Amino acid sequence: MPTIPETFSRDTGGTPADWLRWLPGACRKHALSLPTEHSAIVTIGQGSLHLHWDVLPPRALGLARFPHLMVSYRFEGVGESERETFMRYFDLYMQRGGG
Repeated sequence: MPTIPETFSRDTGGTPADWLRWLPGACRKHALSLPTEHSAIVTIGQGSLHLHWDVLPPRALGLARFPHLMVSYRFEGVGESERETFMRYFDLYMQRGGG
């Protein structure tokens, strides 16, 4: 798995409601708090992951519209191996079906 940087952003499919529904499972055993409507903090060992998301305009494919978010990830005090372990599970959990 490639090295997970301390800070990065991703374009993620779904609505804020979808994201909030999936987030607890993706964080697994780690404590999760939701300080604002568009942010979360995940405790990972002695450090944390700060998440912030913004709603983007829907993607259009013909008449279909697909919601998506821009999610910013910022790890603080989380070592490289802990980031990789956390993100491996997080990404697998957040992966949605497709063709």
